[in-house]
Amino acid sequence: MLFDSTVRKDLARTFAATLVVILTIVITMFLIRTLGQAAGGAVAPQDVVLLLGYTALGHMSTMLSLSMFVAIVVTLGRMYRDSEMVIWFASGVGVSRFIRPVLWTAAPVLLVVAVAMLVVWPWVNGQSTELRDRYAQRSDLSRVTPGVFQSSADGRRVYFVERESPDGINARNVFILTRNGNVESVTSARNGRLENEAGDRYLVLERGQRNEFDPVGGERRLSSFEHYRVLADEERVRRIESPPPKAMRTLDLVRQPTAANQGELTWRFGLVFAAGNLLLLGIGLAATNPRRPGNWNLIFALLAFIVYFNLITLSQGWVALGRFGMGAALLALHGGVFVLALVIVWWREHGTTLGLVRRKAQVTA
Repeated sequence: MLFDSTVRKDLARTFAATLVVILTIVITMFLIRTLGQAAGGAVAPQDVVLLLGYTALGHMSTMLSLSMFVAIVVTLGRMYRDSEMVIWFASGVGVSRFIRPVLWTAAPVLLVVAVAMLVVWPWVNGQSTELRDRYAQRSDLSRVTPGVFQSSADGRRVYFVERESPDGINARNVFILTRNGNVESVTSARNGRLENEAGDRYLVLERGQRNEFDPVGGERRLSSFEHYRVLADEERVRRIESPPPKAMRTLDLVRQPTAANQGELTWRFGLVFAAGNLLLLGIGLAATNPRRPGNWNLIFALLAFIVYFNLITLSQGWVALGRFGMGAALLALHGGVFVLALVIVWWREHGTTLGLVRRKAQVTA
């Protein structure tokens, strides 16, 4: 049918353009945040691109839902402003008639959103957590970048290495500032290397000196050494034995119905249900007055998306804290939004007719 094909083509073009814009903005934001984490020592610099890909892939469902929602509002809003809706309404096509072509166009997007939230989301979080955990459990010296001061994992030591060998084991011109209670010591050495002994890793310094100062007693001690061993406090890299709920598979969350797991399920199923409800909301919120300048309908639609998204996050927290059950939270929030969307669509289709009938009755009386 001409009507369905026209709506689907316009909607598909607008969706593609909107997705490119939103994807560019989101990736830029995540890139800045990931670079900040790498500069702060939270992630490895060589893993920035990989983490950026994981982050973008994990939030793909939200970007797809928002892109389709904006595409519906923009496409139907343009039809209102160009008076195309007047022609369709005069031909006997109501607002509810737009639901079928919109659903046909958005069906692949809804399928991708469901797969992304139920399958891809936990896998991405698991990979990202493993990368961060592996980097956090590296030795203190291994995490030191030449020419940069680096704090140890426990915060009691500050390392500085002028140069290091490509293997990451040997280093030159090592500087260590240590705080042990009230005693502060500064250790410097020409060379340093890592050695393993009985499951522990030690930093062996050669040809250096150590300066200790006790501010309470005012005592200073200066000593020179040829060899000096410092425990690096490294723990072996291990796989996560109990991953967080966001990194667990959906089936595992269902099999282990704890409060935290049900909160995560509320988040995953909530975004899937929200993607469908946003289609109906977009149809109802796209109506605009051709005589009114500006895109106020798009602003209201984006505000509705932000409120809806925050309510999903809030429902996840309530379920995780045990205040509500998962079924009650999903039914109350998404069922309520579904009914609200149907009411808005019905009002857009019958509100004008009811207003005309009411005015005609008043004039007759």
